[in-house]
Amino acid sequence: MTFSVLRTVDAWWVRTPAGAARIDTAATTTRELLADRAAIAAAAASADLVAVERLSLISPVTAPCRVVAQMTNFASHVKDSGLDPQTVPLTFFRKTSGSISGPNDDVVRPAHVRLLDYEVEIGLVFGREMPVGSKIDGENLADYVAGLVVTDDISARDVQLPKTQFYEAKSYPTFTPVGPALVLLDADELKRFTDLRLRLWVNGEVRQDMTVADMIYRPVQTLRELTRFQRMDSGDLLLTGTPIGTAISAPPKAVQFIANLLPSAVKWKMFFRGQAKNPKYLQDGDVVEAAIGTDDGAIDLGRQRTVVRYAR
Repeated sequence: MTFSVLRTVDAWWVRTPAGAARIDTAATTTRELLADRAAIAAAAASADLVAVERLSLISPVTAPCRVVAQMTNFASHVKDSGLDPQTVPLTFFRKTSGSISGPNDDVVRPAHVRLLDYEVEIGLVFGREMPVGSKIDGENLADYVAGLVVTDDISARDVQLPKTQFYEAKSYPTFTPVGPALVLLDADELKRFTDLRLRLWVNGEVRQDMTVADMIYRPVQTLRELTRFQRMDSGDLLLTGTPIGTAISAPPKAVQFIANLLPSAVKWKMFFRGQAKNPKYLQDGDVVEAAIGTDDGAIDLGRQRTVVRYAR
């Protein structure tokens, strides 16, 4: 049975069709809450409700925790990056959990960043420990993955690309908006993962709209690879990639060929001069909304709304 868990500064809640019920728990972390499933179920049956709109929601995934992310995991995004989906490897990178922010918090662009990008992604939240060497298959996936969340993998492209690493460029504070809900799914519901649609809007304009059918490496294969070297614990978060529609896009093949003949400093100067003219990068005051769910509404992870602010 699906439970949609919300969090405020002082409490945990279960969302129902009629409102939100407070969970009677002493849990202060996502890990502790997931160990108190009886309290979640009891709250879902409560008639003591408040309007969800009255709640000031924060991230349902608490920090500190591990935040791991997959690279270029949607075929459409891989092609847009100038790569071949048939040959792209399954790879990971880390983000700091200090980058986690709430579903309605401002996204703050550091003063030295110029090219701020967005990436709507499904977040897998672990419900138990996954030690290195764990055996993962379709039958026990739900034993490890407790639920799903909407995430936005905010990226400073002008930091990421010249340094050829993701950690700094994706780890600034507010660069991982999470929520509004942590949607807990049972094994049968998790089998509908491929029906999920990811959507993102900037100022009301649709930028990303794609289902998981476009995903290259899905959770079972991903966790099999991850458990070869990385332990995950209850409350940890795994971002699973984004579809086409981000601000950044690979230049034409001919331009790439010529650029590769140039010194690195010259190549990046030319690239960023061109990217600076791209109006899709996030601007001060832009409103970014992201939502994930099945088209029939049976699984709905909710919709987050963040506003971009430039640090002065």
